Amino acid sequence: MSAMDLDRLPMPRRNLRLDTLVRLRWLSIIGQTVAVLVVYFGLEFDLPIYACLAAIVLSAWLNIALRIRFQQARRLEPSRAAWLLAFDIGQLGVLMYLTGGLDNPFSFFFLGPVLLSATALPARMTMLLGLFAIACMTMLIFFHEPLPWSEDYGPMPVLPNTYMLAVWFSILLAILFISLYAWQVSEESRQLVNALAATELVLAREQHITQIDGLAAAAAHALGTPLSTITLIASELEREIDPKSPHADDVRLLREQAQRCRDILAKFNELQAEGVPFDGLPLSSLLQEVAEPHRHFGIAIDVKMPPGQSSPVAPRNPAILYGLGNLVENAVDFAREKVEITAEWTADTVSIVISDDGPGFAPEIISRIGEPYVRSRKLRRMYATGDTGMGLGFFIAKTLLERTGAKLTFVNKAFPESGAVVAVRWPREDFEFKGPSELEPKAANA
Repeated sequence: MSAMDLDRLPMPRRNLRLDTLVRLRWLSIIGQTVAVLVVYFGLEFDLPIYACLAAIVLSAWLNIALRIRFQQARRLEPSRAAWLLAFDIGQLGVLMYLTGGLDNPFSFFFLGPVLLSATALPARMTMLLGLFAIACMTMLIFFHEPLPWSEDYGPMPVLPNTYMLAVWFSILLAILFISLYAWQVSEESRQLVNALAATELVLAREQHITQIDGLAAAAAHALGTPLSTITLIASELEREIDPKSPHADDVRLLREQAQRCRDILAKFNELQAEGVPFDGLPLSSLLQEVAEPHRHFGIAIDVKMPPGQSSPVAPRNPAILYGLGNLVENAVDFAREKVEITAEWTADTVSIVISDDGPGFAPEIISRIGEPYVRSRKLRRMYATGDTGMGLGFFIAKTLLERTGAKLTFVNKAFPESGAVVAVRWPREDFEFKGPSELEPKAANA
């Protein structure tokens, strides 16, 4: 799965559980019923009790019908959930009409359905519900029954028009700003969860590939001895048999094919260079393995190692292999002619710097590289060329490498040069291979 494939992954649709809506509506029904009964019987305020109870019963009937018609665990499509929330806004509007309009202090409950939509439904649905709520509030300014009141509490208060306009405006601002804040928070949380799920899928895939590579190396080692025996016997038969024999060509072909099998297995054994076991490999071999799949796209990839030094031995960790490979792939995609992979190490640290001669990162995006699903029109531009990748590939690479103990920095080359520079640094004790346990990423850094 390439970086470009990851950036094209669609965001999952947002669905709302029917059970959530039903439970919240029951709470609303209970609250409305208690409020109406207390005002009518407790405070002895005059209000159209039967009309209010009819509106509440209608809401209860809808809940019962939904329970009968659909399963409790049913997830509603955004459009259906929006219609149910629109019903709640309309039902609340009817109650407010019967009980004083915006004079009623409970009018702030218009915010509830819009806030729920902001946390669970697409922005378009939330905007439509917000406009519907604002339309209901606006109509209630001009059309409503008198506010319930009792003569025992003195004359009914008359609220000035300026105050009513201020109430309308305050509810409007609450719907706009609180809903926008709730949508932003839930959107960021949803994006992070989706991106982490994609990261785990990539890591599982890379671990599976590494396990297959291990099986191939084990097979190469196990088959080496019998193939050597077959080659030896075939060579002796070829020397002993008469060249004019009808079986001479068959024996020669047998020897050649056995030798060819030995050559193929020798390529697998090259992965165990310098006597290092298969689950660990020198840093130079690791970088060559990372760079090799990207050498056939017309871009030169230069791997630079410090001369005359014995390179550290790295674990054959799928997180490291995929993370570095993803960064190299991005560099190749935007390089003009050349990509450089430079390795450096000291007694305490190991550093890998990947640079290209392309346009570099767009300046406004550098501080946010590594965040998943960059959405705003301005911040979607990952590169100065105007590339509109959403950054999921970078997020997965950064997350996987950080789980192995690495720290990543993203910068552009200093003027007059151009190009992006990605530096990956590990504490040497975290990077070097110590045993099979090193193959697992460090979950504490996730």
